[in-house]
Amino acid sequence: MFGSNDPLDFIDYIRDNPDQFWELFQEHITLVGYAVLFGILIAVPLAILISRIPALEQPANWVANIGQAIPSLAVLGLVLPWLGIGFRPSLFALTVLAVLPIFLNTFVGIKSADPATVDAARGMGCSDFQLLRWVQMPLAMPFMFAGIQTAVVQSIGLATLAAYIGGGGFGDWILQGLAMNSYPLLLAGAVPVATMALTAEIVLGLVRRSVVPKGLTV
Repeated sequence: MFGSNDPLDFIDYIRDNPDQFWELFQEHITLVGYAVLFGILIAVPLAILISRIPALEQPANWVANIGQAIPSLAVLGLVLPWLGIGFRPSLFALTVLAVLPIFLNTFVGIKSADPATVDAARGMGCSDFQLLRWVQMPLAMPFMFAGIQTAVVQSIGLATLAAYIGGGGFGDWILQGLAMNSYPLLLAGAVPVATMALTAEIVLGLVRRSVVPKGLTV
């Protein structure tokens, strides 16, 4: 396996280790899938709540923007004292990082609804819930989908860092490749991650175009 350090030998390495490849693939997908799912379940209701409390809007945006500036490895390090190592701390850290783009995009989408449209809905007697359901959330959909798309692609890449704390995924091969100075092993982990991210970007882009009306695209 390590007789040659030709980068293209990563294909042979994957072919020679199919069971380990699919195990890492499943770990990576599971980590990303749960992180984005929990991110949506937390971020969307939170964005709706904050949009209804003007006093919290600015502080919440400051916290979210500062959170995006914190290095991902630092987030992983901060959860270690409480959750230890393994899947749980990796999932927690990725969920926190997934919440941020979804929250910001959803919040911006809700607040950017055309004031004239909002006033017209209120003039027709819409309650706050009806206004949110029938006017603001539909108008916020392209922003929210863009946030989810960003979170998915971002999480696929960041999930490789989970290997530093025993979270599994293709980061295991990347770290082993770096430690052993093995290009085939390094690329055996990196190329599938890049392929997954590119595929997710394309697929979610197609889903967004099919779900969000053309007149509302971002």
